[in-house]
Amino acid sequence: MKELTIDAAVENIGQVTDFVDEQLEKIGCPMKIRMQIDIAIDELFGNIAHYAYNPDVGLATVRVEVEQEPLRAVITFIDGGIPYDPLTKADPDISAPAEEREIGGLGIYMVKKSMDDIAYEYRDGQNILTIKKKMEK
Repeated sequence: MKELTIDAAVENIGQVTDFVDEQLEKIGCPMKIRMQIDIAIDELFGNIAHYAYNPDVGLATVRVEVEQEPLRAVITFIDGGIPYDPLTKADPDISAPAEEREIGGLGIYMVKKSMDDIAYEYRDGQNILTIKKKMEK
């Protein structure tokens, strides 16, 4: 398991992505899967940066673990910001024309659709959001 604790700020999304990608490369993660995970990082860490401590900046920890059988990446985002479970928001109606859709929710919807598993819990004063993705080619 590897961890990175960093200011939850938009300008640090690239550093978080690089950190996770370095771990994914070590396990031979296919580029397509890495790109899906990178998009999820952008959305999830971006949400923490924008909303968890607003208007202040606090710390966020990103943990990367590898599970075997099946081989998969487990990435956990932990912050001490305001409690928020993004999974409780209803999925957007993607069949409706763009001008008729409610604003927001599309990013987390994309994460839910592209990852194999996503889970949230609030424990010990922390938001803990975990995504899992199999390394199949």
